[in-house]
Amino acid sequence: MRKPTDRSCPYTNNVHDTTPLTLSRRHWVFVALIVLATVAIEWWIGRLPFGPDGRFGWFEGDIWSAAQSQRVADPYSVTHLAHGFLFYGLLFLVARRQPMTMRLMAALTLEALWEILENSPIVIDRYRAVTIAQGYVGDSILNSVSDIAMAWIGFLLAWRLPVTVSVALVVVAEILMVYFYRDNLTLNIVMLLWPIDAIREWQMAGR
Repeated sequence: MRKPTDRSCPYTNNVHDTTPLTLSRRHWVFVALIVLATVAIEWWIGRLPFGPDGRFGWFEGDIWSAAQSQRVADPYSVTHLAHGFLFYGLLFLVARRQPMTMRLMAALTLEALWEILENSPIVIDRYRAVTIAQGYVGDSILNSVSDIAMAWIGFLLAWRLPVTVSVALVVVAEILMVYFYRDNLTLNIVMLLWPIDAIREWQMAGR
């Protein structure tokens, strides 16, 4: 019988997961293939390396700017960190017997699929129609690759931090995003799937 302090089950206690994570050469090759596949598919569906202006940038803090989602990082990078935390929790629930390295590879694959779907023409049109991102043209390829890296960081943080700290970080990030930008991962999903006019009007009032 496990003792209450057993660290092998991080989602039933308040300690971090000590399951080892070691990346071999084949894992790095797999990561490279995921990134290259994402880049190739996004290029094929019309996304640009650095956005419409063709300029490299490290950060864009204005969510209403035409450069939003075109630079390395932006406020929504926080939501991709949250993806890493959430994918870690999901994969712990459904694949806890798998090696941590395999779970990380699965999480990166899920994030890459999310990026490809998010930047598909049908989702971009949906964003324009029902969310505050009326001028959204899709992420730049640079931003998509950065988002995958953010999810990776989020996954690693979830692996090393106590579960209560992980949950608290995601909740705090969601609250801060709402406070400063009137948007977050939760609202983003809600507005894509079940648009609510009152929420959209409240978000637009903060412009």
